[in-house]
Amino acid sequence: MSTLPAPPADGFCAQAWEHTAGLQRAIVEHPFNVALTDGTLDREVFAFYIVQDARYLVGFAQALAAAATRADTAEDAAFLSGAAQGALVEERRLHAGYVAEFGLSDEEVEGVDTSPTCLAYTSYLRACALGAPYPVLLAALLPCFWVYQHVGSTILEATGGAADHPYRAWIQTYADEEFAASVLTARELVDRVAASAGDVVRRKMLAAFTRATEYEWLFWDSAWHREAWPTARFLR
Repeated sequence: MSTLPAPPADGFCAQAWEHTAGLQRAIVEHPFNVALTDGTLDREVFAFYIVQDARYLVGFAQALAAAATRADTAEDAAFLSGAAQGALVEERRLHAGYVAEFGLSDEEVEGVDTSPTCLAYTSYLRACALGAPYPVLLAALLPCFWVYQHVGSTILEATGGAADHPYRAWIQTYADEEFAASVLTARELVDRVAASAGDVVRRKMLAAFTRATEYEWLFWDSAWHREAWPTARFLR
């Protein structure tokens, strides 16, 4: 688990985490993450997840880049634009490694439809980037940082960092201290903008954080079931 100091316990982030505590537990306890933890996760399920997550990261990075253009300070803009670059470069490098390991061709990857949940989550973030107030957009982006760090750190603690774990690279990416530091920066930014926001905006921030966290659960659930479009059978 990260040894970095946490933001104040009375800030917006603490309130948002408490509000979604049951959902956070459900994410960690989801069959996908349980199987990921014990190393029994089916490779085809994980491959489906990797393809969907790579596509999600494009929309996530676009929303981060939009947030960077609306930042109040150069420091915040640099952090958000750097996070956008990281989503497109660093994390996608992880995905590319797994795609190569699984022996998936470009044609096979392209042949996997973007799932309804992946499209819905990325569409939600893009909609926030286009129409939501800046603090609300930041709150919608935060779960992707924070939930992944929480899941990765929880799994690392459970596995003890076993060198032979089949998904060790994924676990280390999200349990890494450098990633934890970026999550802390994101939380501090959200707490800061929330502190100067009015009650109406703060309620919208909480709603956005909650919705994005719900999408995080749905994303893992959709990967577990290898979600397909139920309407596909009606099309030629």
